Amino acid sequence: MKIRRVLATAVAAAVISPAVLLSAGPAFADGKPAASQTQNAKPTVEELRQAVERAQKEYDAAVVAVNDAITFLEKDMEADTYPTKAAVIETGNAAAAAAKARTEADQAVADARAKLDAATTEEDRAAAQTALDEAEKAAEEAADAQTAADAKATAARTAHDDARVAQTRKIGLLQKARDEAKEKLADAEKALADAEAAGEGEEDGGNGGNGEDGQDGEEPGGECVPEPRLTAAVTGLPDKIVGGTTQTFTLRITNGTAKTMDAVYPYVGVHAFDDKGLKELDSHLDLEWSTAANPAWRDADLMDASSLGSLASKASLDVKLRLKVDADVPSGQGAAFVTADYVNDDGSCGGYPDLDQYEFRILAKAGGGAGSPGKNDATGSKPGNVTGQGGASTTPVTASGGSGTGGGGGALARTGSSDVLPTVGLAGGAALVLGAGAVLVARRRRTAADA
Repeated sequence: MKIRRVLATAVAAAVISPAVLLSAGPAFADGKPAASQTQNAKPTVEELRQAVERAQKEYDAAVVAVNDAITFLEKDMEADTYPTKAAVIETGNAAAAAAKARTEADQAVADARAKLDAATTEEDRAAAQTALDEAEKAAEEAADAQTAADAKATAARTAHDDARVAQTRKIGLLQKARDEAKEKLADAEKALADAEAAGEGEEDGGNGGNGEDGQDGEEPGGECVPEPRLTAAVTGLPDKIVGGTTQTFTLRITNGTAKTMDAVYPYVGVHAFDDKGLKELDSHLDLEWSTAANPAWRDADLMDASSLGSLASKASLDVKLRLKVDADVPSGQGAAFVTADYVNDDGSCGGYPDLDQYEFRILAKAGGGAGSPGKNDATGSKPGNVTGQGGASTTPVTASGGSGTGGGGGALARTGSSDVLPTVGLAGGAALVLGAGAVLVARRRRTAADA
C-alpha cells in the first residue's frame, strides 16, 4: 500500500483536471467497505487498523474536551470578564457601597439625635428635630437600598454557582464519554493485535508484502509506510469565521503505536475560495503555530514544518494554531488540512495515511465593502446550515475527525451560484497539501538515509 504514491497521483490528477480530484474523494474518506462486502466475513487487518485510527481520534478529542471543560470551569468562568462572575463582582461592590451608605446614614441619625438632646432653646430644638427627621428618612432609604443590593448580590452569586454546577455536570458527562472512548480504543487495539498475531486478512497472502514491484505491500527499499495510529485531530476551530478576526484552535498529535517515534512532524495548511468559487482567498488567511516548548508564534509553512521532537507510545502533543483573517476578505468557504509523519533515528519513517479536512464558513466583515456577514456575495441570500461542533475555542468539543466526522469545524456550507466550484477549489487545496506532504516525506526519507 503506497499511500504517498497515491497522494502524488491525486495531485497530478488535480493539475490535469480539478474535477478528477472530486471523483477520487473516497481515497481520503474513512475507507469503510460496503455492507455487502463485509457480511459474513471477518474484518481485514487494514479495516481493523482503520477502526483503531477512528477510535484513537475519538479518544483524543474526548481527552481534549475534558481538559478544555475543566480549564473553562477553573479559569475562564472565574475570570472577571466572564458574565456571571462579572455580575458577582458588580453586585458585590454595589452591596458593599450600600452597606457603607447605611452605616453613614445611621451615624447621621445618632448625631442628629445628640444635637436634639443638647439643644437649649426652642429654636435650636426645632432645627435639631428637623435634621433628625431628615436623617431618619435617609437612614430608612439607605436600609432599603442595602436590602435590595444584598438581594441582587445573592442572586448573582446563586446564578454563578448554578453555572459552575452545570459545567461540573458537563465535565462528568465528558469524562464518561472519554472513558468509554478509551475502552473502545482498547478493544480496537486488541482486535488488531490478535489479527496481526494470527496473520488474518493480509492482502499480500502472507508473503511479507513482497509482490511484484512491491505493489501489494510496503514499498521496496524501506520507504515510508502508512501509520494510521499516528493521528492528527483539530479541536476548537469554529464553523464560521468573520473577516478581521483571529481564531485560536488546537492540533493534537497522538502516537497510538507501541513504540516511541523519534521525530514527529505535523502538517497543517488552510485553503479558501469565495462564494462564487472563482477567487482564491488564501492570501487573506495567515496561519501561525506555537507549542509549549517553543511558545513564540511562527508562520505555519507547510513546506518547512518543524519537528515536535520525540513522541512516546500512547502520548500526545498539542500544537496551538492561530488563524488571522483579513478584514477585507469576501464571504466564502475554507478548510484546514492536517496530517502528521514521523522519522526515526534508524531511518524508518511513515505517517498518517489520510489528509483530514476541517471546513469553515468565511463571513465578510460588516461594512467592509466585501459583503455583510452571513450574506452570500453572489446572491445576497443567507448561507446554508453549517453542521458540526463550532463555537469559540473554549467550547468543549465532543468529537473529532475530518470532513463529515463532527470535528472542530462543521460541514462545508454550499451556497452561491454554483455548488461545485467552491468544492473543487477546496479539493484543489487538498491536492496542494497532499503534494507538499509527499515532497516533505521524500525529503526527510532521503535525509534520514544520508545520516
